Amino acid sequence: MQASTVTIRPVSSKAELKAFVDLPWAIYANDPNWVPPLKNEVYGLITPGKNPWFEHGEAQYFLSRRGAEVTGRISAHIDHLALSMQPEQGMGPGTGNWGLLEAKDQESATALIQKAEQWLREKGMTRVLGPLSISIWEEPGLLIKGHDHPPTVMMGHNSEAYQSWIEALGYRPVKQLKTYELNITQNFPPLIQRVIQSGEKNPRIRIRKVKKAHFDREAAIILAILNDAWGNNWGFVPITDTEVVFTGKKLKPIVYEDLIRIAELDGEPVAFMMTLPDLNEAIKPLNGSLFPFGWAKLLWWLRAPKVRTMRVPLMGVVQRLQSTRMASQLAFMMIEYIRLEAISRYGATRSEIGWVLDDNQGMNAIAEAIDAQVNKVYQLYDKAL
Repeated sequence: MQASTVTIRPVSSKAELKAFVDLPWAIYANDPNWVPPLKNEVYGLITPGKNPWFEHGEAQYFLSRRGAEVTGRISAHIDHLALSMQPEQGMGPGTGNWGLLEAKDQESATALIQKAEQWLREKGMTRVLGPLSISIWEEPGLLIKGHDHPPTVMMGHNSEAYQSWIEALGYRPVKQLKTYELNITQNFPPLIQRVIQSGEKNPRIRIRKVKKAHFDREAAIILAILNDAWGNNWGFVPITDTEVVFTGKKLKPIVYEDLIRIAELDGEPVAFMMTLPDLNEAIKPLNGSLFPFGWAKLLWWLRAPKVRTMRVPLMGVVQRLQSTRMASQLAFMMIEYIRLEAISRYGATRSEIGWVLDDNQGMNAIAEAIDAQVNKVYQLYDKAL
């Protein structure tokens, strides 16, 4: 087919926005490893006034069509907080993004990406980094390894074909984000057990559960550690107070006190680990909708979830302790305590840790020390505009 057979138009109506949200159901109809997202969550992500990301970001959505058939979608967006970051951290002045790419064929994908590039160029951007759907804190990167099993909660899944389509347009691999799979039914190696036991004898160390009754206070503690711990990381963009509230509201139903730990040293919070039961196991059968009976099923599951998999989306240690033995000791202690709870209370047998930057030596070393194996890899690309 000639390129002229595909037309690209910006999303400008409720019907077009619905087509944008609904398209993945056509793309992945025969993919057993795709997990249909809850559609109300997708609308919440991409709608100004619902997602506080739009307080510092702007986006335009596009659909591709061949005749009357919708053949693809993409978002082009600019995060103004990311523009203020240092270039060596991956973002910086002149860097825009695209994401939420889905396409039935290479012709549609090519036309969509080129349209996103044009929109960014017209906005004064000189470089594109992607895919980001829609920020670094949502679903960053293109899945290039691990298509053979479903993603865990808040992780992306895409067609294997997209990698070659994107790279054919001159995109350069910049950074890989890895997830690690861990069989949590097995005890850790003796050396790690001794490190944990040593920490338990140290009166300066306290590992505590979060208190859901004081959710806002605990969230503020975790955010302070996160911003300090991740502040120099590649791709870091500060989380605003309103984004904390927004994310907290989304996560609160799947926050369980025994699965989130805060480590204190001499009474000061210095590290945390957040673990979530894999909500994807519960929402996959709902096919994107909570109606008519999905609400009841999900609420029943949330009361006492039994899952195969736990996901560790976030872990952090304050910068002053990073690269010290104390940092790894605190991490091993939190991992062990949560591991035992995940088995005994939730019936879990495996965990997924990540994403982890490919050059995060400390976290990669911790994962390898507990015999975790890389199970998924997400690729981020860039290109000069």
